Amino acid sequence: MRRGISKVVAVVAALVIIVAIVGIAYVYQARKAPAEREVIVIGTTDRVTDLDPASAYDFFTWEVLSNIAEGFFKYEPMTLELKPALAESYEVQEGGKVWVLKLRKGLKFRDGTELTAEVVKWSIERVARIEGDPAWFVLDFVDKVEVVDKYTVKIVLQQPVAFFKAVLAVPTYFPISPKSYPADEISPDNTAGGIGPYYIERFVRDVELVLKANPNYYGEKPRTKTIIIKFYKDATALRLALEGGEIDVAWRTLNPSDIKDLAKNPDFTVVEGQGAYIRYIVLNGNIEPFNNKLVRQALAAALDRKKITEGVFLGTVSPLYSLVPAGMWSHIDAFKEKYGEGPNYELAKKLLAQAGYSETNKLKVELWYTPAHYGTTEADVAAAIKESWEKTGMIEVEIKSAEWSTYLELTRKKGLPITLYGWYPDYIDPDNFLYPFLHTDSNRWLGKPYSDPEMDKLLEEAQVAPDKATRTRLYEQVQRKLAEDAPIIPFLQGKLYVVCKKNVKGIVIDPYMLLRYWLIYKE
Repeated sequence: MRRGISKVVAVVAALVIIVAIVGIAYVYQARKAPAEREVIVIGTTDRVTDLDPASAYDFFTWEVLSNIAEGFFKYEPMTLELKPALAESYEVQEGGKVWVLKLRKGLKFRDGTELTAEVVKWSIERVARIEGDPAWFVLDFVDKVEVVDKYTVKIVLQQPVAFFKAVLAVPTYFPISPKSYPADEISPDNTAGGIGPYYIERFVRDVELVLKANPNYYGEKPRTKTIIIKFYKDATALRLALEGGEIDVAWRTLNPSDIKDLAKNPDFTVVEGQGAYIRYIVLNGNIEPFNNKLVRQALAAALDRKKITEGVFLGTVSPLYSLVPAGMWSHIDAFKEKYGEGPNYELAKKLLAQAGYSETNKLKVELWYTPAHYGTTEADVAAAIKESWEKTGMIEVEIKSAEWSTYLELTRKKGLPITLYGWYPDYIDPDNFLYPFLHTDSNRWLGKPYSDPEMDKLLEEAQVAPDKATRTRLYEQVQRKLAEDAPIIPFLQGKLYVVCKKNVKGIVIDPYMLLRYWLIYKE
């Protein structure tokens, strides 16, 4: 009898244990699922530089700052429309020379400091005083900053600036707390941030960045409580991390072949969007034979953009026929209007013949590139350009390269004949894609390869024109003159790609080009 009772007890005990285990497992799964949904892990090959608005001047650091701080205006997702942020309203006076911002009341930084006009004045003047890389956003535009009252600040410009609203949206203008940042020096590892949807909980440079939802944020609450950013050394490591389940999202930068492969995997979603990143060829008009417009035009006509966009980048970028990216107001396909879709070898040969060249007297040029700064495909880009130009039978191309620092020095001091460069916008306005390249006083960073009084006048008028219609007309003239003079040949516009797990939603890719972490969530 005892043995029988023992068996019953044992069976009952076993059932109790099984039920308990199942119950625990159920509870664990029930708890685990929401917990997983409360965390998104993003992988990237980018790096954070300086977590200080007075010094930060790179794509990814601006992305981080835009999630832990905010400016007076911010872009509406999927549009280029700026809406009020820390400024609840504003007024433009004296034809665009004076900007009066009324701040939202009751906003506080993490250290308890209230956002006031005095804090805004201190933050802007700090940028000018420190003179970090982005200081020109203040020094080139602002004459003075005045406190009108506790929540009203007046920014007086040196002259009217039609696009100053876009300038006010860049991270350089994000207010920060005087209690958390030093007044006269850069604070590169400062995690205090500003007033944004997230705050930094932990930062291990080049390893991991952990963001937590800001419970006191005045705006739209983040969909995910915790964002973890993990940093990887290259595209291969990033892909392996995604496929191995270490990360939920792979963002900047995967190789074109990786994107194509991952798009075939049913476990992942590829989100594609048009970026405002552009690539272009600079022809140095200070060096013969590029001081001859016929030569520059011939090179523009002979360029095979699809050999680059399809052959090198496998369709992950788009051909570009203007410095103003497609999708931005005022954009026209000026080079396509002038030379056709390309390559137009007949026109190129005709122009070269007019310039005195032939198959027996070829145009000999040096094409320079930098091997790592724009990715591992850069040698292939140079080779594709060489091949397309040499198909004329009248051009001979010698390819040369230099590491980034040397490349810049040679460009600016010595002056290289033909160089390849790329551009991420500082602010979303046609001015930022034209003035820095084509105005006599602004293109020194490219070795000052081009100077034209008529072009300068058009660009200056467009900067101060009071309405968008007038600015559009002027920028269309600038683009057509650019195609005619051909000192710079645009050839591609980047697309942006995010590869994520199937259950990750809310990823928005638009010309602003910075991920809004607060919109991302798991189903």
